[in-house]
Amino acid sequence: MKLKVCGLNNPENIIEVCKLEPDFIGFIFYEKSKRYVSNNISHDLIKSIPSNIKKVGVFVNEDVEVVQMRYKQYELDYVQLHGNENQRYCIKLYLKQIPIIKAFNIDNAFNFHVLGSYAPFCSLFLFDAKSDLPGGNGLKFNWELLTDYEFRIPFLLSGGISNEDTESIKSLNHEMIYGIDINSKFEIEPGLKSIEKIRKFKNKLKEINRPVYENRSR
Repeated sequence: MKLKVCGLNNPENIIEVCKLEPDFIGFIFYEKSKRYVSNNISHDLIKSIPSNIKKVGVFVNEDVEVVQMRYKQYELDYVQLHGNENQRYCIKLYLKQIPIIKAFNIDNAFNFHVLGSYAPFCSLFLFDAKSDLPGGNGLKFNWELLTDYEFRIPFLLSGGISNEDTESIKSLNHEMIYGIDINSKFEIEPGLKSIEKIRKFKNKLKEINRPVYENRSR
């Protein structure tokens, strides 16, 4: 079970989180977010993250050209699209050989069949709770809805996950769950993560043995 820690924007904290060796680390390039990567984060810091930790840039309805520029500028491994980006948008990035994590906000009315048009162009999906804001809201959706997901693209589970959820995560039996995305429930303040909370969660996550599916990142 993979671990993605998202929404960091404090240089010293980023270094400490990297010492825990999560599988993914996410940086939010959305200016309206409380966790926006500002000028406090240098290009060199992000590029210096060890190669075993995949760097993810999170974008919300950003111009495709800007996403491409940031991808190269920060030597990202993935771009995560957390807005209303359509299939055509994803194709443009796919043709540039940019690995995509496409996020979808899930509620009881969500139709998983819409993912079919995205599946050929995405390395991973990410399922978050539907909210007025694009993410980091500390909200969960009904995980029982995941039984409706039938595609062969692995997914990351997100949305209000905390250390109290590890037993529920263990009970999930969907074969395409690839990892867990954590954010707001592990914060001291927006953008600043609790190292101890992450360490505790990561250790619990190690106990969950699942088949690891190769995603189409490269």
